[in-house]
This record gives sequence, C-alpha cells and structure tokens, in this order.
Amino acid sequence: MKPADRVWLFDLDNTLHDAGAWVFPALHASMGDFTARTLALDAQAAQDLNHHYWHHYGATLLGLIRHHGVKPMHFLHDTHRLPGLEQRLDGHRHDFAALARLRGRKFILTNAPRHYALRVLGALGITHLFDGVIGIDQMQVFGQLRPKPDARMLRTLAVRLRVPPQRCVLVEDTLEHLKSARRVGMGTVWMQRFVRRGVTLGPRVARLSMRPAYVQRVVRGLRPLLRGGMAAADAG
Repeated sequence: MKPADRVWLFDLDNTLHDAGAWVFPALHASMGDFTARTLALDAQAAQDLNHHYWHHYGATLLGLIRHHGVKPMHFLHDTHRLPGLEQRLDGHRHDFAALARLRGRKFILTNAPRHYALRVLGALGITHLFDGVIGIDQMQVFGQLRPKPDARMLRTLAVRLRVPPQRCVLVEDTLEHLKSARRVGMGTVWMQRFVRRGVTLGPRVARLSMRPAYVQRVVRGLRPLLRGGMAAADAG
C-alpha cells in the first residue's frame, strides 16, 4: 500500500493530548453529577452506576440510554461543557510535527462529542491537520448509537470513507478499541505516551511492555509512524 493511500483514524483523548491530567477526572465528576441529578441518586451510587455501564457497554452513555431513556445529546452537551478546558490541555509538539508530515488522509475518531473534539483540536492548534472529525454523536448504525469498540460502526465508517478496512489504521490508547479494529481488518497502533495505569475513565493497563496479538505496532510518540512498518515497538 502506498503511504498516500492509507487512512489514519486517530483517537483524541490520551492519544493526541494528556487527558489523564485533568480532562478524565473532570469528565468523571461531570458524568457523576449528571447521573445523580437525572436519576436522583447520591454521588457514590451515581459513580458506581456509571462505572458499571462503562465497564459493561464500553461507554457510560449506552447504559444510561438503554436502562434510563437518557437522551444522548442532552448527556453529551451537559457532561462536556468543561469550563477552562482550553487552558488545561497538554499535547506534544513532536507528535504534532509528525502529524503534519504523515501521508494519507487523517481523521479524528473519538467517543467524545464532535463539539468537544473541535474545541480540543482548536486549542492544540492542529485542526488543520485533519480531513475530518468523527465524534460519538456521528457513530450511528441503523439508527442506534454504536461507539468504539463496536465492529459494526468501524465497518460502516470504512464504507463512508470509501475504502476497505484494510486501508485504515486506528491509532489508540485503548486496547479494547484496537482489538475490535483488528477484528475487522484495520491496522492497529497502540499509542502509549499518555497511558497511565488505573486512570479513571481511561485504559487500565497491567503491563505497558506487552503487545497483544491484535496490536501491530506499539509507539510512545507519533514520529515512528513516518517510518512505516506495523509490527514493532518504538520510542518517540
């Protein structure tokens, strides 16, 4: 495959910026507040329920929709307001320089809402490096919300982008999402620069030194992607 023919799908939080430092704790709090208000629960019960849905469905929102009739857009707007977000973002200039040089089409694919993703990209100054932004609010399959790691959504996305899944590469910090992408034939890159063990609402990783069979490449920065190849561990 020629580099220019590749379609890159980049996760956002903890892949292109350090969400564990402030964003994930802030989202944890705002989602807890939303569930407590909406379902008339105390704070601990709301957090426990959110964690259960996140673990069981891959996204807290899916559990709230299925079991409580929560409106997706109401939840996403309320929980992602995050005042002061732009002043608290931390990316890496070497990653952004690599993105500017990386050949092929590049898209953001995030389980956060599109309006939030655009705020983050704008604050980081990298909106212009992407051909499009696909948020959770655009991950519908036959009228049902299907965020990552849903394989049906990933196949549908490839159709929308008019490429076979084999031409797509998902760059992610979350192993479960990579596992699903590999299952549908996409390339997989595990980005570890911002991964922490046990971060709330982030990936829980026992050993960063491992490389599961469904991960084709492990990187700690985006510069190694300029060199090609899909089966090595790289620093950068």
